[in-house]
Amino acid sequence: MSPPAPRPRRTLRAPRPRRTSHAPRPRLTPSVLVAVLTAVFAALLHALTPFPAAAAAADTAAGAAPGGAPADWAARPGGGAGDRDARPYVYLEGTPGTALQDRLAVTNSGRAPLTVRLRGDGRAGAWARFADDTVTVPPRTRAEVPLALTVPPAATPGDASGELVATGRGAEVRVPVRVRIGGPTLAALTVEDVEIAGGAIRYALVNRGNALLRPRLAVRVEGVFGTLLDRPERPLPLELAPGRRVERTEPWPDAPALDAVTVRLRVAAEGGARDQAEASETYVPVAPAAGGGLLLGGLAALASRAYRKRRPGRGTPRPPEPPEPPEAGAQPVTGASHRGPDPDHRPLAQAGARP
Repeated sequence: MSPPAPRPRRTLRAPRPRRTSHAPRPRLTPSVLVAVLTAVFAALLHALTPFPAAAAAADTAAGAAPGGAPADWAARPGGGAGDRDARPYVYLEGTPGTALQDRLAVTNSGRAPLTVRLRGDGRAGAWARFADDTVTVPPRTRAEVPLALTVPPAATPGDASGELVATGRGAEVRVPVRVRIGGPTLAALTVEDVEIAGGAIRYALVNRGNALLRPRLAVRVEGVFGTLLDRPERPLPLELAPGRRVERTEPWPDAPALDAVTVRLRVAAEGGARDQAEASETYVPVAPAAGGGLLLGGLAALASRAYRKRRPGRGTPRPPEPPEPPEAGAQPVTGASHRGPDPDHRPLAQAGARP
């Protein structure tokens, strides 16, 4: 009898973990991400921005108002009792060589004495002289400082401008000064150095007369197929003093890519001052021009090559000439080389032998 077959052993396996259902995780969509980033940025901006009261307190402590003007003192033309009666600038009239009188008012609204330094700036400001260059104003007090403005004897009739400058407590106040000099006035204005640079038109304005000018400008651009730009006359934001030169730029973002244009500038001012100038420019695209050059170069090379093929060169061998036919009665010559007949083997008729 055969022994019984051994039974297979059972292996113990670890119990499988039970599956538990979990709640689905929320996905971070682009809209949710944008909302979160916006909230974080707003919180940071709110934390970094100072409160208006704190900013105003900091400016007051530094001695300046939020707008940049002094917080506790002011300077303006004298003579007015309040802000409503204050003049916007010092205005004087006189002939060359005369001395003109006026006053500059300095108001100290602070609790401590104020010391300011006074000086003139600009053409007309340099003619002014103060009774005292340094003035101390008590607290909550207004002081008027006399000044004398002497027009030079050689001054040109017309308008002159400048400024009176007061400096104190780390701040500076500038009061405009305008002087009308008696005599014949001449209003003359020129526009110069007109050029087209990229998407802008550059030019210069020069006051050639002796009057203060407020110029007006008109721009017109003509192309091959018509008008490209037409801007009517408008005042420019500047005052041109006599002898002053100002360089300006007129934007032109819609310049053409392919055209030949002419720019015309017309300027005018009060008193009959008027002038105009123009400039020309040709616009050619860079890429098409390069492609056209390559195309012309390729056509020239092909034409030169075809011409060389049709015309034989100097080194080309010519075809051999056919041999001359033998004379009547002459015997054919045998063994002649390619260089020609040998004189020793000439026919008898040619050697002079008689038959």
